[in-house]
Amino acid sequence: MYFHIILTEKCNSKCKYCYEKSLQEFDNKLGEKFKFDFSAPSKSEIKIENLKKFIRKDPYAKIIFYGGEPLVNQKKLIEIMDGLNKLENLEYFIQTNGKLLNELPEKYVNQFKKILVSINGTEKRTDFNRGQKTYDTILKNLKLIKKNNFNGEIIARMTISPSISPESYDLLKQIKHLFFETNNSFDSIHWQLDMGFYKSDFDEEKISKFVYDYNKEITRLLNYWLEKMKSGIVLKLYPFMGIFESLYYNKPSKLRCGSGYINYTITTNGKITCCPIMNSIKDFYVGNIRDSNPNTLKKIFVSEPCISCKYLDICGGRCLYSNKAKLWPPEEQDLICKTVIHLIEEIKRILPKIKELIKQDIISEEHFFYEKYFGPEIIP
Repeated sequence: MYFHIILTEKCNSKCKYCYEKSLQEFDNKLGEKFKFDFSAPSKSEIKIENLKKFIRKDPYAKIIFYGGEPLVNQKKLIEIMDGLNKLENLEYFIQTNGKLLNELPEKYVNQFKKILVSINGTEKRTDFNRGQKTYDTILKNLKLIKKNNFNGEIIARMTISPSISPESYDLLKQIKHLFFETNNSFDSIHWQLDMGFYKSDFDEEKISKFVYDYNKEITRLLNYWLEKMKSGIVLKLYPFMGIFESLYYNKPSKLRCGSGYINYTITTNGKITCCPIMNSIKDFYVGNIRDSNPNTLKKIFVSEPCISCKYLDICGGRCLYSNKAKLWPPEEQDLICKTVIHLIEEIKRILPKIKELIKQDIISEEHFFYEKYFGPEIIP
């Protein structure tokens, strides 16, 4: 089981997009759909003895530190890692903006199996979205932790938006830059679409153009991915790996991030919910670390319109929060689904060529192995 632990709601960045705005958009009528609970403190106050008692019930539990910016509350992170240090098989991950990695002692940094770093591609694009000098700070800190013997996986986690940033649609350019122009800072890449989540944000003409341009970029990127394979290189692009796995092995998937059935979130007061986006919504609470068992937590799955979709077993439902909140008008939801369908169909298109490369031993099935549920949602 995977558990996101929210260390703090605070962040040391002011990005042009952020998940918290989904709870600050007062005309989205969420209060008419869900019951909210804003009693949780801004910083984690969970008791280590309760967390330890809870986690030890799952001998293969994995912890993902999350925020806000989790490294704003390094004290609690260190307290948790010290308190749980005798539990066998426990693995740690972190989702961070990377700005404070230099301040966390290497003893703790080097315990992370994987680090997801928020970065948008080139310096121009990253600094426009996340603040001046962000790009340089991230690369400097990644160089430092590698010098200090961090040998886990570093994943660039990009945000693609229809409304902001220069070079928004040139996904191939951003991917090439992160892989080949950052001194080997990143082992893999994931990206997520920032499509609003708000009815008041919907601009059908703008979103339609974005979807058209984005889908063209996906085709370009997949063609490039295939070309690299011909020389024996399989770039680790999480949105491609997961869909490839389902198609190659004929292996259906539930919601790919695992939220609501294998991936849960521990809030700052110890309550357990389906995912970080839902951390203040009572309807999605499934327990608490004080008296719940990880193996018997309530499971929550996507509902209509996803369960009637023929792509469900490959897409998985894309986003549990989006599926339940239904903040998008139907026409926008259809446009988002077009990006998913295009991605799936384009991987189907190149699948025979990938199979042939595997058959010829130019690449192998092992090149496509990846870990699920620790952060990349797979479906952008």
